[in-house]
Amino acid sequence: MSIRPRADVELLPGYHSPQLDVAVRLNTNESPEPPPGAWRAAVAAAVDEIDWNRYPDREATALRSAIAALHGVAPGQVFAANGSNEVLQTLLLAYGGTGRTVAVWEPTYALHSHIARVVGTSVAEGERAVDFSVDLGEVRRVLDEATPSVSFLCSPNNPTGMVDDEETVREVLALTAARDCLLVVDEAYGQFAPWSAVALVDDDSPLVVSRTFSKTWSMAAARLGYLIGPSFVVDQLAKVVLPYHLDALKQIAGLVALDDVDEMNHRVARLVEERGRLCARLADLPVEVWPSGANFVLFRPRSADGDRVWQALVDRSVLVRNCSSWPRLEGCLRVTIGTPGEDDAFLAALTEILT
Repeated sequence: MSIRPRADVELLPGYHSPQLDVAVRLNTNESPEPPPGAWRAAVAAAVDEIDWNRYPDREATALRSAIAALHGVAPGQVFAANGSNEVLQTLLLAYGGTGRTVAVWEPTYALHSHIARVVGTSVAEGERAVDFSVDLGEVRRVLDEATPSVSFLCSPNNPTGMVDDEETVREVLALTAARDCLLVVDEAYGQFAPWSAVALVDDDSPLVVSRTFSKTWSMAAARLGYLIGPSFVVDQLAKVVLPYHLDALKQIAGLVALDDVDEMNHRVARLVEERGRLCARLADLPVEVWPSGANFVLFRPRSADGDRVWQALVDRSVLVRNCSSWPRLEGCLRVTIGTPGEDDAFLAALTEILT
């Protein structure tokens, strides 16, 4: 056959996370707890009220208004989509494309670069500091050399888990704004962190913050995400997103979740406490551990090959994320915070492998 995709797409590797049949799955940063029963019942009841023969509200008016109320912004500063990855894709459809460049600082979330390339945008890759914090000198270098139209910060950073402090984000925003570059702060794990860049969003700054319902809201199956940003950005996104892209059931699911923020906060608090317990146990093992403000922990076995350890865990029916092939992460593995029982099974398997 002579039918071929774009040459650059043909060369792209896919983005995949292994889905294996194991007893303990701690590789995709999902919530270990399902949504509360009241949420499930309310969503199920709402299904009977949907006019299935009609298109959903194209503007997702009620959902965007509820998200805006949660964050103390105007509905016109909210854009909702099918997971935060579609949010990022829509941003790059509007602000990326042929002849434009995005900037990332590795190691960081692989989808920032991957989505950019899918929509025909060049990628300028800088590096974080030795400890994986943001190196402002390196930020300046990349911005000056590549003149990107979009720059990404991920905080808490995936896969390292590190949180960029407010002063750092403010400085990066000043650097990008001075160069007419949109700064995207990816806060997929933002509720686990001590502060949020949403506080810096206004209608005069080229800053957007993306969020997801997948993690803290226990709604990975729903695929719902959003961004908070200046209204002039949201207006442009409406031009490139597909019509009626957010279905009626998904809008209802998000609205029902937002009716019980306290329950979500309690769930986050439990996970943060469990993260502390897991990190304390990892400190007793021969591994290097990075500080995390997310619902996962990055670690590297000190005297064992990461690939071998990953396979040995799988052999014991425990699945974590193998990050060894990612930039600057040779030998690293990432474990999602699970239930106490799941984490104990992971720790027992890892201890058996390493000691």
